[in-house]
Amino acid sequence: MAKRLIPTLNRVLIEKIIPPSKTTAGILLPESSAKLNSGKVVAVGPGTKDKAGNAIPVAVKEGDTVLLPEYGGTQVKLGDKEFHLFRDEDILGTLHD
Repeated sequence: MAKRLIPTLNRVLIEKIIPPSKTTAGILLPESSAKLNSGKVVAVGPGTKDKAGNAIPVAVKEGDTVLLPEYGGTQVKLGDKEFHLFRDEDILGTLHD
């Protein structure tokens, strides 16, 4: 049975996107050619509440591709997959085609 993690509060579960290390022709790419530190949102928490008790929803949704800070997040391993938990406010933005 596969486990599923549902984040609490304003946390977001992200699977990092690893850029290819070589081209389809087999040419090795240097690490510096990696474009962005990005990931795909796998699950989101329900959000938080402000001091007045009003709900503050998470700004991203499942399936979004997001830009991540270079450092941060909490590494989580579920089965053979590796994920990272970030707070909503730590996510730098969403990426669109």
